[in-house]
Amino acid sequence: METVNATYSYITNFEVMQILQHIKGTKKKWGMHNLATVTYEALQYLEESPCKTQTRESIKNYLCDLAIYRLMPHEQLQMVNDPPTSALHTQLLIDDNKVPLTDEENEAIIQLTHKHFSNTTTEPVQANQQAPT
Repeated sequence: METVNATYSYITNFEVMQILQHIKGTKKKWGMHNLATVTYEALQYLEESPCKTQTRESIKNYLCDLAIYRLMPHEQLQMVNDPPTSALHTQLLIDDNKVPLTDEENEAIIQLTHKHFSNTTTEPVQANQQAPT
């Protein structure tokens, strides 16, 4: 997650959250009254998303493992920001104009998600399981 070209780079929700936490923790006045509100609102959203429990190391390892699949950088970013928990979820995160992933590739990506972000994803309720009452 190193910036190669300073004018063009993708950053993850985790990195955005770190930047906003730094801004929030800074005592320096930025001269913009709305900055505090925007920072607060964005942090509220991000702290309820999977990026809250992600780490640089888990993201780096996840991206290294995803490298064997034919995914574009923006698709990998989407998978980091919204870790897929099902084959449908995985397919929704990739472009339609590509060759679809095989069932085995979908399952492997889901397993990678659980391996690297096990504390960030929630298991979907199976159709034959009853929700707790």
